[in-house]
Amino acid sequence: MIGPCVALLAAPPIYAQDTYDGERVVSLAFNGVQNLSAKELRTVIITEASGCKSILYTPFCLLLNSGTFERKPRLNADELARDQLRIRVHYWRAGYRHAEVQARVQPSGGGVAVTFDIAEGEPTIVESVEVVQLDSVLPENRVRTANIPREGEPLDIIALDSAQIRLRAMLRERGYADAVVRDTALVSGSGDAAEVRVEIDPGRIATIASVDVVGNEDVSERTILRLLDLHPGQLFLSEDLMEAQRRLYRSELFRHAVMEVQETPDSAKPVLVEVREAPFRAVRVGAGVNTVDFVQAEARFTRYNWYGTARRLDLRGAIGNLFASQLYGRGMFSSATPFGVAETVDDAFLQPTWQVSAELSQPWLFRRNSIAASVFAHRRSVPGVVIDRGIGSSLTLTRRIENRVNASLTYRYERTQLDAGGLYFCVNFGVCRQETIGALSGSQSLSPLWLSLTADRADDALEPSRGWTASLDAEHASVATASDFRYNRLSAEATFYSPFGPGVFAARIRGGWVRGSASTGAAVGVPDASDMLLHPRKQFYSGGSQSVRGYGENQLGPRILTIGPDLLLSADTTSTGCTEGTIAAGTCDPNVASADDFVPRPLGGNSLIEGSLEYRIPLGGLFTVAAFVDGASVGDSGLDVPPGVRQAITPGFGMRYRSPIGPVRIDLGIRPRLNEPVPVITQIEDENGELQLVRLTTPKQYDPIGSSGGFFHRLFSRLQLHLSIGEAF
Repeated sequence: MIGPCVALLAAPPIYAQDTYDGERVVSLAFNGVQNLSAKELRTVIITEASGCKSILYTPFCLLLNSGTFERKPRLNADELARDQLRIRVHYWRAGYRHAEVQARVQPSGGGVAVTFDIAEGEPTIVESVEVVQLDSVLPENRVRTANIPREGEPLDIIALDSAQIRLRAMLRERGYADAVVRDTALVSGSGDAAEVRVEIDPGRIATIASVDVVGNEDVSERTILRLLDLHPGQLFLSEDLMEAQRRLYRSELFRHAVMEVQETPDSAKPVLVEVREAPFRAVRVGAGVNTVDFVQAEARFTRYNWYGTARRLDLRGAIGNLFASQLYGRGMFSSATPFGVAETVDDAFLQPTWQVSAELSQPWLFRRNSIAASVFAHRRSVPGVVIDRGIGSSLTLTRRIENRVNASLTYRYERTQLDAGGLYFCVNFGVCRQETIGALSGSQSLSPLWLSLTADRADDALEPSRGWTASLDAEHASVATASDFRYNRLSAEATFYSPFGPGVFAARIRGGWVRGSASTGAAVGVPDASDMLLHPRKQFYSGGSQSVRGYGENQLGPRILTIGPDLLLSADTTSTGCTEGTIAAGTCDPNVASADDFVPRPLGGNSLIEGSLEYRIPLGGLFTVAAFVDGASVGDSGLDVPPGVRQAITPGFGMRYRSPIGPVRIDLGIRPRLNEPVPVITQIEDENGELQLVRLTTPKQYDPIGSSGGFFHRLFSRLQLHLSIGEAF
């Protein structure tokens, strides 16, 4: 293969290369490119054209002529001559051995325009492919996935080399560390055809001879060996070594961990692990902004290798909803959370949320097991639903079934208290009497036992581009687990990632089901409550930055509407009439009021099916754009709302910025027009001056977009903005 490459050195001279040497290259073009791409060819040459250094600099590049924002490369005549050769070599390796390349340089716009005229010629076609395994280790279907050039295709040397690498990796995944893959291509005298032969010699299966550790000071060798979980006599698998290295890094005990395998003719391979320890104390402080929690701040202290054996102590405190009263209803915070107009916001939803926790974990226990115990307290908000307070502890036992496949059994005991108005309990629990509302808003136990199975085959935790993940959770809470809220709950999620064209195709499906127990009512002090008495945290919600992005947080699913009686009385009532009497009797028709006067309140559902498709395209540098379609269906069986499901499909687009803490994500979902009957609740004062909830017998035909306002108001009402950190999935 070397001989033909040397022959390519006789590149023809370029036009006027001495005349324009050192001039600014204004533009760069390729003529005659059909079977390869101009983008691909730009990566193999030195000459480049002027342009913005970053997409962010585009406005400055248009307005200013500054080297700070714009690349201003100069023509190097010697490199341009070599670029002709580079392009011809690239074509030769891609199977086009007769390709000719001629560079032209012409004055243009205060500089020069460089054009490569390319005559690709006819390719060298693969006439036959022979794959020989000296020992039949790889199934034929696995060999095909190596993408060896097939009959009738151009003789692509790059693809043939890549196939060779993939075949060796497949063999090493099976323990054949010394596998050899040889390929030959016999080209005809005319260069028009070739015969390809691939010989696969797996050699002997390899084992681990020994595992030695160097570089450790305070972390004992015994602890490191337990984290590695590699043993003499074990099958030598490349995946096991990579996972062992990942476990060392995930322990955060080491800033440097390298696995070295000594090349020996013996099939028993000695493994040398070289480590450099990281500091055993870490303090992290951070702050952020998103459209659900407003401004948040977090502080964390971690003590690694506490009393040896890689034991870890984590202390964490976080606070959110900062400046919520000042920010709510302004700019990007105007529609992401479903509280209604600023004047109707319950102050409880705008108060700070917080959580504190302490967790002690032992990363290994009897080889493949780990254990963790924690204590915690929190005040959290389910936006537009309820304020959830709790204090408790948990114990988790995790078993590593195989690499990146884990099973966990967790018991969590918590005393929880729901902070919500009578409206919430009346609608969600069917409990409208003040004495029973008092019982539900008191302290109750929420103590589930749950089993979790997780598998992670994605190539990156923050920005995956290939692979998949899956999880399954099964929860049970009953008198046997000392829980007042009693239920059975199942949920599952799967994601898939694959390179496609210039970007990455990502898909997700999520589903869930939950049913309450008839004994919950008596346990929480409401014996006449329905069987569907569920803690709001255990119901299913849809809509938001990590769900269906055409909706605000929790806004897709069963809902009720609330409205003040004054808005019903002041509405245009020329045809139907809403009076204090009809409101008190519940016969007032709420359709007389505008959709903007109502506040939607999510109820949560007891079943969910949700899916998303997303295509992510890197722009170069730190930015990525994405187009997506989300959809969900939320079941409402057992709730006192019109029967059926709430479902929608919403498209959208967004942008991501790759920051040190993960992708900063801005998504804009497009909400569909959806006119649906939604129950309406208002309130009145009785003769004693106490407020009473009244449910109107006629539902509101509710469309959150509405038809009021001008064109731009209706247009922007269909857009839902989300700002968050991390990919949606």
